[in-house]
Amino acid sequence: MDFSNKIILVTGAARGIGCATATTFATLGGTVAVHYNRSRTEAEQLIASLPGSNHHAFGANLTDPTACEQLVAQVLDHYGRLDILVNNAGIFEVKPLAELDYAAWQATWTRTLTIDLVAPANLCFLAAQAMIRQGGGKIINISSRGAFRGEPNALPYGAAKAGLNQMSQSLAQALAPHNIFVGVVAPGFVHTDMAATLLDGPEGEGIRGQSPLGRVATPEEIAQAVVRLAADGMMFATGCILDVNGASYLRS
Repeated sequence: MDFSNKIILVTGAARGIGCATATTFATLGGTVAVHYNRSRTEAEQLIASLPGSNHHAFGANLTDPTACEQLVAQVLDHYGRLDILVNNAGIFEVKPLAELDYAAWQATWTRTLTIDLVAPANLCFLAAQAMIRQGGGKIINISSRGAFRGEPNALPYGAAKAGLNQMSQSLAQALAPHNIFVGVVAPGFVHTDMAATLLDGPEGEGIRGQSPLGRVATPEEIAQAVVRLAADGMMFATGCILDVNGASYLRS
């Protein structure tokens, strides 16, 4: 795989899956626009570590639709084009229903849907407009196995990721005539900061035991799935949802 002369925007790229994805694209010759929200120091450290040149960090609070618009505009102003968008930024809040009052219930739904569904939708729209003008592009959205098996202690997360899947497949149909690929990578548990509390706690052993491999994924394994979907020659896979969960959940 060769991503030379490709401009790739990865959201939430300062840590975890986003960091691994940015690193993998850069290693394969791509030029990476590293998005961060509050993790500016980590984003700048990542830029300094990436192979190649002309990588750049862009800060934006994606809960703000105007900030999404400004982010894409800044990337286009800096590079002149956008070839690949990876919507990775998201949150996962463990909020058991029985422990919440109504106000907290509403708040976790608003936060999660805004960050995990509405922000990616806005970025997909904005990136698609640029890609239509330039004659094509690739959009990869990071979902979750929770979209299929349910998330009883993180209900908004499961719903948001299910919505992301459906939006991606609808976009794949809408954008195919414009030579724009839209795909989804749906990981199971991944060893990231976001999952550390669960994986390092009393539930960790049981979570690792869900896979016959006896472990969870590394961020680098998810990154490999992303770059494969983004590679040349994958256009007929548009609309696909690629499960990367170590056979911890198999759907028919």
